[in-house]
Amino acid sequence: MTSTLRLEEITPDNLDAAIGLRVHPEQEHLVAPVVKSLAEAYVHPGTAWPRLILDGDTPVGFLMGFFDIDWLGDGTGADIRSGLWRLNIADAEQGRGYGRFAVESVAVEIRGRGGTRLTTTWHPGADGPEGFYLALGFRPTGEMSGGQTVGELPL
Repeated sequence: MTSTLRLEEITPDNLDAAIGLRVHPEQEHLVAPVVKSLAEAYVHPGTAWPRLILDGDTPVGFLMGFFDIDWLGDGTGADIRSGLWRLNIADAEQGRGYGRFAVESVAVEIRGRGGTRLTTTWHPGADGPEGFYLALGFRPTGEMSGGQTVGELPL
């Protein structure tokens, strides 16, 4: 991993690069395409945090964080969470530390907003990214969300 990694907001200038990112074909069933994430960000303003991951000037991935979600959805605010909503690393760029950089970037943002845990979900199964998340220190909570395993990383 180089020291030229950075995140950029999605703008008209980098929109095509963002939506052009593709994960490995065998991973397409595990993560929604970037264009869906951007549509979700549009309908969840202030909650969604979409960012293009760049190495120098080369787009290598996309992440979308989320902040202060009422996890239970019951309006009580009893379980407010922030975390990683989506992570797409381009097929040819995987295995180079960009995913780790993405998770660490979301963690920094959550800490800066006063959060103490990072929540994410992953597709269960041998072909899913569970090993990646566990290696970063995430632990399954025992919950499922939309058929996905819920994991948390203490910050």
